[in-house]
Amino acid sequence: MTRSDRSSNTPPTSGSQTQSADASSKWWIALVAIVTAIAIALIGTTAGAVLVVITTLALSSTGVDVQPLSEILISLVMATGLGFGGVAVGYLRYRGQSIRYVGLHWPSLKDILVALGGYIFSFILAMSAAVLITLTGTEAASNSAAEAGRANPEILLLLIPASFLLIAPGEELLFRGIVQSTLREILSAPLAIALASCIFAAIHYFSLMGAPRARLVSIAVLVLPTLIFGSVYEITDNLTVPILTHGAYNATLFSILYLQFA
Repeated sequence: MTRSDRSSNTPPTSGSQTQSADASSKWWIALVAIVTAIAIALIGTTAGAVLVVITTLALSSTGVDVQPLSEILISLVMATGLGFGGVAVGYLRYRGQSIRYVGLHWPSLKDILVALGGYIFSFILAMSAAVLITLTGTEAASNSAAEAGRANPEILLLLIPASFLLIAPGEELLFRGIVQSTLREILSAPLAIALASCIFAAIHYFSLMGAPRARLVSIAVLVLPTLIFGSVYEITDNLTVPILTHGAYNATLFSILYLQFA
């Protein structure tokens, strides 16, 4: 099943009443799809947070001193890995779908080139937005991972490979493979990509540090590269492509931060 196969193609009907009923039905189906996508994102995020808390409390109860580096590792494994991944797999089983639903397979040369182009474009967009924020004096929120890296630069060295091994795979599986694909069953490609990107960016609100307005600014910036992740997924129908694009994007940011803080 491809992205285009998932979009609805309702045959044309005649009569104003029938068309009105069809339009109403389409709006209702679209609304259900959007609510479902948001619910999946919230469940995945909540499940990850609960697993992190349980693991941290369990380790603390046994006398283990959870250091910042350990906290990051716990978050990566429990939230991004088991939380996001577990909810994604659970949703696939609920729908009676296999991993083929998300289009996960080995990338071709074309896929790799698309991933590379997506990485370059997403990075240019993010840097352009950062320059604009600096020139206009707009306040943006800081990321909790970046703040942890400021105090402990070795954390950033962990996050660089983790970008490819845990962060990008977990987030792309849930937000592109499940959320965007669910929306794509009903909506057009541009709308599904835009909505999935906004949902993904909004979920990061609580991982940001700063005033609400500053967090919204950072979320708006985050939407830009995320639109590219969704686009390369739509173009290639291969989840590996946004994983590579996203992983390279994050790894570059963490590398820059390490050079800055080390």
